[in-house]
Amino acid sequence: NCGYSENNIPQLDDVSKFLKDCTGWTLRPVTGLLSSRDFLNALAFRVFHSTQYIRHQSKPFYTPEPDICHELLGHAPLFAEPDFADFSQEIGLASLGATDEDLTKLATIYWFTVEFGLCRQSNGIKAFGAGLLSSFGELQYSLSENATHKPFDPAKAAVQKYPITEFQPIYYVAESFKDMKEKVIGFSDTLKRPFGTRYNALTQSIEVLDTKDSLVRYAKVIGNDIDRLIGSMERIEGLELGN
Repeated sequence: NCGYSENNIPQLDDVSKFLKDCTGWTLRPVTGLLSSRDFLNALAFRVFHSTQYIRHQSKPFYTPEPDICHELLGHAPLFAEPDFADFSQEIGLASLGATDEDLTKLATIYWFTVEFGLCRQSNGIKAFGAGLLSSFGELQYSLSENATHKPFDPAKAAVQKYPITEFQPIYYVAESFKDMKEKVIGFSDTLKRPFGTRYNALTQSIEVLDTKDSLVRYAKVIGNDIDRLIGSMERIEGLELGN
């Protein structure tokens, strides 16, 4: 359980190693807030910057800046979920080389999803945003009849104004993490950027897709992956027929 218990604060390194095994994500400690560009860019490399201090005991239910409770209870567990991990990385990939205007839009999408997002499930609407999971009062409010819920639309969420020290005026409800990821990929295609990006998991680096040669190399990678997929499907089908 990485050291999670009512009497212990988990070590970032232990949680990071667990996430690395699950989805390839790592936690990197920082001493304070980063710029939106530095923070979002890191997501492209499957790196999440985490603070280390804990909120003051006189105000256990609120902290004006993210603390270790917010990071380890709100953010870290979700990075073990593959679809959410992929969604978070897509925001990071879209931020690489983005204009200041587009970066602000991506940061706002991050705010209304990763921090204050809701998701529809078979048994109702559930909260997954870290800002909600680490805030007892707003968690209750966001799921109440008093809160305003709207379907997740990245184009609309990107320009929605929001307060930092008050409950949110709107909570966007995603159909699933996978659907949320696909919508953000579609939104990123509308950004003013003269190139595409691809994360190479083997080298843990970003490949810039801005020339014909880079696109041909990428196409060959996709082709090889499709061949492996078809081969695996044929083997599984053969085993099923044999049984």
